[in-house]
Amino acid sequence: MNIQDYIRIVPDFPKQGISYKDITPLLLSPEAVNYCLIEFIKKLDKQKIDKVAAVESRGFFFGVLLAKELNVGFVPIRKKGKLPFSTTKASYDLEYGTDELEIHTDAINNGERILIHDDVLATGGTAQAACNLIEKLGGKIIQCNFLIELSFLEGRNKLGGNDVNSIITY
Repeated sequence: MNIQDYIRIVPDFPKQGISYKDITPLLLSPEAVNYCLIEFIKKLDKQKIDKVAAVESRGFFFGVLLAKELNVGFVPIRKKGKLPFSTTKASYDLEYGTDELEIHTDAINNGERILIHDDVLATGGTAQAACNLIEKLGGKIIQCNFLIELSFLEGRNKLGGNDVNSIITY
């Protein structure tokens, strides 16, 4: 199956010069979703995972499915101010300024083996912040996986040597 056939390229979105990779057509296809889920599981190479942590919001689509398939807990990593309990935060750079991600302080126990998932790896700032949150709580990152990697932006260089896997690379 060629998963790239299920990615819609939207020129000049959200701004001029950006070619947005829209995963909506993929999500409309149960066959494509299942194919991706199987590929993500294969890339784990039977490593033990205690929890799946996924980044808001598009990372949640496959993050929850992966947690269910692996029979482990799901940990949401959200933008600042969206979680109702005690949180810890990590900052990351945006094109103009910074933003923050948060995680519940009781979401990860010391030594737990964590799979981090997000939909796209671009410049790596968001993924790096997610890694920092997991490590801050004592988790061990087993893998960072992404549906799409924009390799020309070299985001994996910010992930500190963590195992990085993507299904589609542009």
